[in-house]
Amino acid sequence: MIFKSLRVVGWLLIMAANAFAQDSQVVCGSLGSSFGPFDYRTERGNPLNLVESAHFLPFVEAVVRGNTTTTAGGDIDYTLRAFPNHHRALLSTIKLGEKEQTTKPQGMRYTIDCWFDRAIRFRPDDTTVRMIYATYLHKTKRTPEAVAQLENAASQANDNPFTHHNIGLVYADMKVYDKALVQAHRAMALGFTRPDLRELLEKAGQWKDPEPAAETAAATATPSSSAASAAQ
Repeated sequence: MIFKSLRVVGWLLIMAANAFAQDSQVVCGSLGSSFGPFDYRTERGNPLNLVESAHFLPFVEAVVRGNTTTTAGGDIDYTLRAFPNHHRALLSTIKLGEKEQTTKPQGMRYTIDCWFDRAIRFRPDDTTVRMIYATYLHKTKRTPEAVAQLENAASQANDNPFTHHNIGLVYADMKVYDKALVQAHRAMALGFTRPDLRELLEKAGQWKDPEPAAETAAATATPSSSAASAAQ
């Protein structure tokens, strides 16, 4: 009877996850595109050059004006449909929203949250997207959601000290110092020597040296899978 109940709960969870994904696609659109979609991290040749030379010129990135459209939003929109996880275009989307004081900038078919939803659906393992989204969530007073994104990113960072260090910097900027310290210790245990994060924590009066045993554990620790899956 217990096993039967567990199977029912499992099916309900799967159905709920599928329903959420379907709702997300309805609200934020399919990832299908007339050009792409391409992964910003790996497609650094002609596809990216073609898109950026027409739609993501420096003045578009700076949200001054558009190139092929009236506003910067239209060209950033095209860039993100071709490259859903285009890190700089996502940053420009946040900047444009701040400039226009809106969650759906002119010339863009989706909200800022939707552009991040699309990027995460496209490449759930892109930790940089999650860090950028965390900064936006924190700015819009959704810190628990920001923490969930960073926990997911940390769970996927594995033995990359640079990523752990950068996650720690975002935590420190959010003043979530306990989690920033964990990431600092993890990066150090993995051999990262740059002092940026440590200096930030020292300035805030939040630095603590790792204990020898804890330093070893930090190199192998992984955030809970439940926190990571909740952010997806």
